[in-house]
Amino acid sequence: MKTLTRIAIALALMVIALGAYTRLTDAGLGCPDWPGCYGALVAPYTDQHLAHAEQAFPGAKIELHKAWNEMVHRYFAGALALCIGLLAALAFWRLKAQRPWVVALLGLLLFQATLGMLTVTLNLRPLVVTGHLLGGMATLALLWWLALRLGPAPARPRAPVYLRWLAVVAALVVVGQIALGGWTAANYASLACTQLPVCEGDWWSRLHPEAAFNLLSPPADNYQYGVLGYEARMTIHVAHRFGAMVTSALLILLASGLWRRGQKAMALGLAALLGVQLCLGLANVVLSVPLAVALAHNLVALLLFLLLLTLNHGLWSGYEVTEPVGRRALALAGFSGHHQTSGGDAAVTYRPGGHDPGPRQLAKSLVGYQRPDGHRPGVSRGRRHQPHPRSTYRP
Repeated sequence: MKTLTRIAIALALMVIALGAYTRLTDAGLGCPDWPGCYGALVAPYTDQHLAHAEQAFPGAKIELHKAWNEMVHRYFAGALALCIGLLAALAFWRLKAQRPWVVALLGLLLFQATLGMLTVTLNLRPLVVTGHLLGGMATLALLWWLALRLGPAPARPRAPVYLRWLAVVAALVVVGQIALGGWTAANYASLACTQLPVCEGDWWSRLHPEAAFNLLSPPADNYQYGVLGYEARMTIHVAHRFGAMVTSALLILLASGLWRRGQKAMALGLAALLGVQLCLGLANVVLSVPLAVALAHNLVALLLFLLLLTLNHGLWSGYEVTEPVGRRALALAGFSGHHQTSGGDAAVTYRPGGHDPGPRQLAKSLVGYQRPDGHRPGVSRGRRHQPHPRSTYRP
């Protein structure tokens, strides 16, 4: 199941990247029908197919390169759907613990298929386009989380509470910023501001949030290239820039907390992706949203989100041990903490001292230690072992 999950993750990344490429090349309506293209399963490429397409869709402008962009995106989406179906069958056959995750994946798959159809039939309505982006991200997130669950559990103590919740808030803020970026792209507001750091002129006096964030959007026959006025588009763009500032400050705070705790590789990775993303955002403004830079901006945001998912899994999945032990065992284990002694024993929740020993090291430190009453404390080293009645081990 691990291999199949990795294949599904690769396909989901390709689907999101191809979706961004389709949107950035204005190919969202390259095929006016769904799920085929001009009534066929391939884009028209022969004279006979072109004649049939012109007869079936007399008002459509046939642009073959855009039609192929859209159909390649749909082919990869179909392959992903097949892979998720195989994952569901495998989970219901052999892996009972993973069934809730694959059921959620199947629900998201149906949701995404519906939004894919509505994207075409509603002519790129911004709410549908943004929801389609977020649905793709949610699908990838569930697949990524499933892969993390199938992998080995982190062999380190659970992180402090403040750091865990800071990572959760950071992940949610990044999702909000990605949604705001999707709303900016769906309303064609990427070029509404061409100066730094915020926008040109007296932008603050022309903000129009009511029109900018009207999720239903004004009625229109076609939403391609946008239907909002300049003030509304500028408001969306400015909101995205301020969101980037808030997101950057929060991620810098999280990276500094990880660095102080000793997770330097994760802190450096987070800071590096944030720096690249900020540079790509600035390049989009200076260079007027070139295709390669805009596509990279989408993909780096996705990588940043996946890194935060991995971080949250690691911070929340550590182990925690509480056990009445003596001072000698604490010293052997290399742990320290506030405790009250009574007859040489102490009820202590283990917190890391100079290093982070894994469960095996901790168990070895306590093996052989005997309390004055002859009791040898037990420590569970895995999920299959039953812990001592007075101890808890939660991986």
